[in-house]
Amino acid sequence: MAIVDVAGFIADLKEHATEHGFHVHDERHFVETYSMRQAFEVDLHPEEACGGPLDLHLSLDLEPRTLLAFEEEVLSLSENAEPSDDFVMQLLFTWALPPVEKSPDLLIIATELAALGGTELPIEVSAVDSFLTVTDAPHRSLNFVARLEIPLADLYRGDFRAEERNWVCNAFDRCHAISNYLLDQAPAWLGHT
Repeated sequence: MAIVDVAGFIADLKEHATEHGFHVHDERHFVETYSMRQAFEVDLHPEEACGGPLDLHLSLDLEPRTLLAFEEEVLSLSENAEPSDDFVMQLLFTWALPPVEKSPDLLIIATELAALGGTELPIEVSAVDSFLTVTDAPHRSLNFVARLEIPLADLYRGDFRAEERNWVCNAFDRCHAISNYLLDQAPAWLGHT
């Protein structure tokens, strides 16, 4: 049996997401047979955006070497010793909108989202232009990604559920605020106003 129950953590995350106003639509678990690398993905969106246009994609990538090194550390600890927070896995929150017609100023968007995400959930804002043919106008897609490093020690101790280290609630509260901001801005960007 594994020292850290990552699948149980993902199930807890999905339950927590519904408590914070999100609908869970789909989930996937991938295991790479050669390296045993695992990826968990959950598709969700805010209740307010059930018909679109905003989706939120949550993904967790688990490097097997990190998990094995953490398990070795835990097994070598004395009875009352605590594992270190050095071994982490990345939880990514990615927001997706359809291609926009009116591109916003990315610096302004990044600044406004930084205020919503804070230092606990920093947001990366980028744009990609794609051309169907050389003579076509570009289609601009906006990308919003937040990365959260989760110490495996928190999962081992169950600290992600503890009141004093309730970063899960904080992350979903911030995700909901970011989602609402993007929903408010989307009609102008998509050319619906």
